[in-house]
Amino acid sequence: MPSEGIYERFINFYTDFAFKKFFGTPANKEFLISFLNALLKLEGDEEIKDIKHLNTEKLPIVEADRKAIYDVYCENNKGEKFIVEMQKASQINFIDRSIYYASFPIQEQGEKGYIREMDDKKVYWKYELRKVYVIGVLNFIIDDNPDHTEVVTHAKLRYDEYENELYSDKLEFINIEMPKFKKSEDELEGMLDKWFYAMKNLYHLADRPKALREAIFKRLFNLAEISKYKPNELLAYRDSLKDYRDYYNTIDFAEIKGRKQGRAEGLEEGRAEEKLAIVRRMRTKGLDTATIADFTGLSPEEIEQLS
Repeated sequence: MPSEGIYERFINFYTDFAFKKFFGTPANKEFLISFLNALLKLEGDEEIKDIKHLNTEKLPIVEADRKAIYDVYCENNKGEKFIVEMQKASQINFIDRSIYYASFPIQEQGEKGYIREMDDKKVYWKYELRKVYVIGVLNFIIDDNPDHTEVVTHAKLRYDEYENELYSDKLEFINIEMPKFKKSEDELEGMLDKWFYAMKNLYHLADRPKALREAIFKRLFNLAEISKYKPNELLAYRDSLKDYRDYYNTIDFAEIKGRKQGRAEGLEEGRAEEKLAIVRRMRTKGLDTATIADFTGLSPEEIEQLS
């Protein structure tokens, strides 16, 4: 868990307040545009020119079903949809959750099509879809596989039978495992590295690094400066920072408690193994159950189970 002091100059990018301020606010959409272009390696005519922020609360088709609330939901100038989520720690069924989230921008694209009078004026639906991206900025590592070293992973729909051949290009999951990004300022290459460095280190920097000389980062650090916040913004940020710290303090406490419990269970297992070894040695000496019980304090039933 990153730890902040009392006198940070810049806000913590991992807080809900900061993440939504930078990426989820229409007035600051230039940041999200720059980040997405860097992440997707878009250049020239392929670059995202504009985005429109959309309602982040998605209601299910059936009222009784679960709804979804995104951190950031937007659409680019090509009509492609982007769900951008900040995740503090791993969750059960994280990947399933991402797939569920993707279902909303897919199904909402079902527009009414043309009407055929000759077929009793039945309404038909167009199934042509715009691409949907689900992007997770993760402050944890998805799995412990030592071979999985990439900071950014892309998952798409592919055929099993044909290597690297897409089944459809309309859905893509992009996970960014921030703990794997360990580059120093001198090692940064390209805009994506610079974005990752700013996101990971913003809260403990005293000034804007020289490597982040682009105008977009100058504006980012200007917006991130805590001293420029109005009282209501400062209060909102402090509340968000408290939630962030409380969350990680809870995780840390659970881990410490788990380690202590593990040590206690280990000691208990060690005692059980020691008792088993003693009983077996006594058996090899020809001692009967009653005698072993007298020496060890174990019941005859326990001795029989250990024998």
